[in-house]
Amino acid sequence: MNDYLVIDLEATCDDSDRVPRSETEIIEIGAVRVDGTTLLPVAEFQTFVRPVRHPRLTAFCTTLTTIGQAEVDGAPGFPAALAALARFMGAGPPPLFASWGNYDRGQFEQDARFHGLALPFGGQHLNLKQAFSDQLGNRKLFGMHRALARVALPLDGTHHRGIDDARNIAKLLPFCLGRAPFPAPPEGWRRADPSARPEG
Repeated sequence: MNDYLVIDLEATCDDSDRVPRSETEIIEIGAVRVDGTTLLPVAEFQTFVRPVRHPRLTAFCTTLTTIGQAEVDGAPGFPAALAALARFMGAGPPPLFASWGNYDRGQFEQDARFHGLALPFGGQHLNLKQAFSDQLGNRKLFGMHRALARVALPLDGTHHRGIDDARNIAKLLPFCLGRAPFPAPPEGWRRADPSARPEG
């Protein structure tokens, strides 16, 4: 079985129209490689990425992600960051790109188009948010934090930081693949969180 590459991205953003969705750029790539047989993490990758379309982070973005201006100013641009991720993936059959929802795939595609680059994932993607609900038999979708609570797992690290969220999502992978049983829901459990952000 191929390994899985669980990825979570953070990107430039704002709560007004200063950074349109069509111009958002990746500012952090967090990735956890998971062994396809054991479903245990075997390696991690993290890099900040320097944006060029809106190089100055908004106050909203820094508050949400805790990523500071100095961290992106000193980071590689997207082409170098993508090349480093490809080196991390290594030779041989690529691990299956997986993320919580389709947001991360779409953001990768947007940045790759802007820079005229090809992505190293082989065109395959696993939407773990959808897979989690499918395995649970629930047509509504869960944010990552809510999904962790459903299976009685803690949220470790800082939410909306790429590497921390990738680690948390990797913990949910066995449930998404139907290889771990779902525990009974906590008392007073609501079936889904309608306030969850699209990217979880």
